[in-house]
Amino acid sequence: MKTVYVGLSGGVDSSASAALLKRQGYDVVGVYMKNWTKDLPGLPCPWKDDFQDAKRVAVQLKIPFEVFDFEKQYYDKVVRYMLAGFKAGVTPNPDIMCNQEIKFKLFLETALENGADLIATGHYADTRDGKLLMAQDDNKDQTYFLHRVRSAALKKVLFPLGGYHKPEVREIAASFGLVTAQKKESMGICFVGKVGIKDFLRQYIEQEPGAIIDQNGREIGRHEGALFYTIGQRHGLDVGGGLPYYVAGKDMGKNEVYVTSDLQDEKLWNKDFKMTSVRWINDEPSRDDKLMVRTRHRAKLIPVELLNKSSDSRWHARLQEEIRALTPGQSAVFYRDRECLGGGIIV
Repeated sequence: MKTVYVGLSGGVDSSASAALLKRQGYDVVGVYMKNWTKDLPGLPCPWKDDFQDAKRVAVQLKIPFEVFDFEKQYYDKVVRYMLAGFKAGVTPNPDIMCNQEIKFKLFLETALENGADLIATGHYADTRDGKLLMAQDDNKDQTYFLHRVRSAALKKVLFPLGGYHKPEVREIAASFGLVTAQKKESMGICFVGKVGIKDFLRQYIEQEPGAIIDQNGREIGRHEGALFYTIGQRHGLDVGGGLPYYVAGKDMGKNEVYVTSDLQDEKLWNKDFKMTSVRWINDEPSRDDKLMVRTRHRAKLIPVELLNKSSDSRWHARLQEEIRALTPGQSAVFYRDRECLGGGIIV
């Protein structure tokens, strides 16, 4: 029977994944990836609690347990990427980069070197013959975050939860008596815990207040730092005045944030967009393919046409309908039926 190294995060999903694989007869090894241990002021990192829960699950399942220390690589590959993106005025997605560089590259390579045949995680997705497929639970599907994982890696990956819905997963964990069965889902930055993005960025990037300017060119308030604001954002502007305002743009050089109270403002709506760092899991799609795209996690799938590419990594796409708040730095992820094909970063 093949040996599977399962990434145990200390949550219910990865715990249930390990339990299912053991029940299927695999030789299962639990691995806690120690990627971040730094406390922030007033925001203790939860890694020790997560580590203990992962270890308890391994003991309950009677499987070997190991720790892979990837803290330096996580900072170099994920945190630096995130900080650079915010400094440039875009909104990067660290979870996608974590999957690309840490979970399905570094963890995979290290596990194989240590004797694994395969790795597994608690993601809601499915894979078959090097293809990435949507999970049965559309509400929990995580292929958006996995779209930059290469086909060669997917051939060495198992997603045991691909055919389950979340309530079923908790029932599975409970049936094994696992301590994580009723553990709440973690929120916040990947591996950092319950930390708001503003609180995290303040520890690394100095910011100065600046002007918030409306669609008529009037200064209507002050912001804490332009990098904190995302296109389409409504909450957290603190400008008052009755009508809600939406972030329509920003100028990092001038440290200005531009807002509009007109939800139909053309600056908020787009049909065409360009992408960079485009990465396909297998072959790039053909012009005849009927494609759908998702421009943020859990956003609806929209018919899309790939118009052209200026290079292998830069593409131009057109949506069948206008959508609000296409956000530079976020990913556009493409699908053909229920297969996730890959995607790129919106510019």
